[in-house]
Amino acid sequence: MKLVFLGPPGAGKGTQAARICEKLSIPHISTGDMLRSAIAKGTPTGLKAKAFVESGGLVPDEVLVEMVRERLSNADCANGYLLDGFPRTVHQAEALNVICAPDTVIDVEVRDEKLLKRLTGRRVCRQCQNTFHISQLENDKVCPDCGGELYQRKDDSPETISNRLSVYHSQTAPLIDFYTAMGTLKTVDGDDEPDKVTSAILNALGC
Repeated sequence: MKLVFLGPPGAGKGTQAARICEKLSIPHISTGDMLRSAIAKGTPTGLKAKAFVESGGLVPDEVLVEMVRERLSNADCANGYLLDGFPRTVHQAEALNVICAPDTVIDVEVRDEKLLKRLTGRRVCRQCQNTFHISQLENDKVCPDCGGELYQRKDDSPETISNRLSVYHSQTAPLIDFYTAMGTLKTVDGDDEPDKVTSAILNALGC
């Protein structure tokens, strides 16, 4: 089965992707993992991407598309794949259709106010690097595992999260329309317990 996951940052796509991939015996392919793998292996497109990454620039569509083509040609994708983080634009979606069109696109939907609460509540321990949510802590300044200092990453500030969500919505709205028109989009409520979200995804896939 060939799948694409859409969903805003903090929607729990990574957790759900791991579960669905285990159930269907297909690889979970995220944009970041794909980039790191291609660069580490020194593939032709990986070397092109490396130049952009090291200069701090965005990897162009044509390089990303070729990287996806390389990745999906691997033997572990023979029975399908789950792409997370690609496509991000309609142009990329059109290119993916040419390479290996997805059977189903799952949109994991969570309200922005819920995501802000989830993401801005994260705290990281400076000492052991473990991550916690303030809703699970008695003291949001002290790590319950090692006693180290807990802090909020800059990436988890309300301003940064709001900007990330705004960018996501502006990029993804056209993709939702694109896949709706193709008849491949299925929407699930990601604002539920993880087990229920997994069940909803499997139901949407007819599994």
